[in-house]
Amino acid sequence: MINLLSQKEKEVLLAELRKRMIIILCFLFLFFLVCLVLILFSIKIYLGGQIESQKTFLAESEKEFIESESQELQEKIKSANQRFKELSSFYKEKIYFFEISEKIARTLPNSFYLTDFSLKLSQEKQVIVFLSGFAPLREDLFEFKKNLEQEKDFRDVSFPPANWVKAKNINFHVTFKIYL
Repeated sequence: MINLLSQKEKEVLLAELRKRMIIILCFLFLFFLVCLVLILFSIKIYLGGQIESQKTFLAESEKEFIESESQELQEKIKSANQRFKELSSFYKEKIYFFEISEKIARTLPNSFYLTDFSLKLSQEKQVIVFLSGFAPLREDLFEFKKNLEQEKDFRDVSFPPANWVKAKNINFHVTFKIYL
């Protein structure tokens, strides 16, 4: 093949070829950029959807967690309230030994001393008290009996007849009830 074109025409053809090559390269570069933008845009849409679904999942998980925590907390509160009710009823039914012993001590004459003191709780919400002790004189024992009978909380005061036989140095026994 013989090239019969002049140098000027060759340069024009070469310039035109370069121009076409530059246009093709620019077109390919623009096509690449458009594809890259479309790919990045689709990735953005995909990631946005994933983020929204994860937010929804997180919100539902938090809601379930809060509900389970609130149910657990409510169970703990109910349990604590039940324990408080049990404690309250326990303390309402509690017998204070100190108060009973203080009332008994107020009724004793100064010359007395006790040798035995016992309490028994019966099912009828009453306390049965058993006392044994020493009284120097029968008159002191009468005074003690009168003091017990005058006390409004003490009922059914009972001295056995053997307590009244001796006039001096009496070992006595007494039983009475305290109603709660």
